[in-house]
This record gives sequence, C-alpha cells and structure tokens, in this order.
Amino acid sequence: MKTKEAHIDRKKNFRIGVRRSMPLYLLMLPSIIIFLLFTYYPMYGVVIAFKDYSPALGIMGSPWVGLKHFKQFFNSYQFWPTIRNTLVISLYTILVTFPLPIVLALLCNQMRAVKFKKFFQVATYLPHFISTVVMCGMIILFLSPSTGIIAKIVGLFGFTLPNLMGEASAFPHIYVWTEAWQHVGWDSILYIATLSAVDPTLYEAAIMDGANKWHRVLHIDVPALLPTATIMFIMRMGSVMSVGFEKVYLLQNTLNSSTSEILSTYVYKMGLISNQYSLSSAIGLFNNAINLILLVTVNQIAKKLSDTSLI
Repeated sequence: MKTKEAHIDRKKNFRIGVRRSMPLYLLMLPSIIIFLLFTYYPMYGVVIAFKDYSPALGIMGSPWVGLKHFKQFFNSYQFWPTIRNTLVISLYTILVTFPLPIVLALLCNQMRAVKFKKFFQVATYLPHFISTVVMCGMIILFLSPSTGIIAKIVGLFGFTLPNLMGEASAFPHIYVWTEAWQHVGWDSILYIATLSAVDPTLYEAAIMDGANKWHRVLHIDVPALLPTATIMFIMRMGSVMSVGFEKVYLLQNTLNSSTSEILSTYVYKMGLISNQYSLSSAIGLFNNAINLILLVTVNQIAKKLSDTSLI
C-alpha cells in the first residue's frame, strides 16, 4: 500500500515539476527540433555504407551488399597511408596544441600589468578569427620560395628558402605549428577562466608559508586546471581520426600528397569527385567508429585514474 502511494506521489510531483518548468521546455523546443532534424534524422543515411547506393534507386531501393565496401577499403592501397597520415597529423597536433594553451594560461595568470595582459590576450586570440581559406592563403604566400616574406628575410642572410609546400616531410610540421599559432590563444580562454575562479586566499596562505611563484603554480594552479584539462583531453582523443578537412585539403598538392592524404580528404574524393557514395560512407562510418571507441576508452581510463570523466 505504501509503495503504491509513493508511486502516486512521484507521478504527481513529476507532473507538477513539468508544469512549473513548461516555459523552459518551450524555450528548449526549437533547439531539440533542429538537433533531431539535422543530427539524428540524417543518420539513417549511414545504411548506404552497406548498400550499392544508386541515386536513381534511392537509399531504400539500393541493393544490400553487407561489408563489401569496408573490405574494399581495407584491401585498398590507400588504407594504411591514409590511416598513418591521419594518426601522425592528429597525434602531433594534440602533442603540441594540448599543453600550449595550459602553459599560456599559466603565464597569463602570472602577469600583473593589466594593460599588457589585455594586449597579450587579444594578440593571441585574434588569429582564431581568421577564416581557414584566408589562413591557408597566408601560409602559401609566406612559404613561397620566390615571393614569400620568410624567403625574403632568409635571403638577407644569404640563404635560399626551399619549397616547403612541395616537400612531403614538411607538411605535418606546417599544419601543426600554424594550427598552434591560430588556435592556442583561443583555447587558453577556458583555462584562464578556470584559474580566475581559484580562491585568492589559497595564494595568500601559500605566500605566508613561504611559497614562491613556482611553488604556487605547481601546487595551486596546476591542480586547479587538472579536471578541466582531463575533460578537454578526453574530448580531443574522441576526434583523433577527424583531422580538419578544410585546411588539409587547401594546403594539399601533388608533391605533398603522400603525407597530406588523410581519411577526410580521401572520403571527399571518393564520394563527391569519384561518385563512390557507398565507399565514402563506409570509410566515414569506420572513422567515426574508431573515434567512438577511443572516446569511451579514454573516458573510462580517466574515470579510474582521476575520478574525472564526461559521464
């Protein structure tokens, strides 16, 4: 009897809570509709990875072929090169661009000159707002061996700048370090906000105990940043196989394609240029499956080691 009454009370409280929060649900409704239409509804199209898709027959009318396109990709000569290039560029990017925003936030937090601090923040944020197309144009112009700014500066000292955009071995370095220059300042905002929430009395107590700046950074700032850094690292690992398509494609040429051909550019070429829609869908599905596995794995490891995780 008591269990039945408790169940009735829970249902009653639930209805009351829904009625009270109805304005919030209505406010959230457009976002939910957009999310369903543009995120979940298109997911049914993934089935073309298991079909010989023909636009004339449509998704449901195309014949099933099972894992044919996955096997085709796994057995193709482009499988290992694209996987290798994707992992090299992605892991290299994480290795450089993940710790740099943390270091930048720690340095910014130690600045006491307010005007210089603001100038420093704005100067590091601005490159983030440069569009990818403009950024790639700037990179190509700067690295031009004949008319580039860097070539002219190097020429003043009697040296000749090689054609870096035509050297396959130089492509990962160009991509990663220009990515760091463009986004490190913006990525540091979250860490700067985290440091601004640290209780000032902790610093005062540390100073009273004789701690210098290095000790305060090591024992107060770094522990404060660890939960945020862990969450950001988990999210970064969940997109290891998803290197930015636009920048790689715009910087890619026939001379550096041996190191610049990644999964996303290969999917574009197979799907929209070669019209092999099912093959490109299979490659994209494989890519997303690897990202999901990495995300779940790293999340579970982080949860066990630090009690910090996405869920």
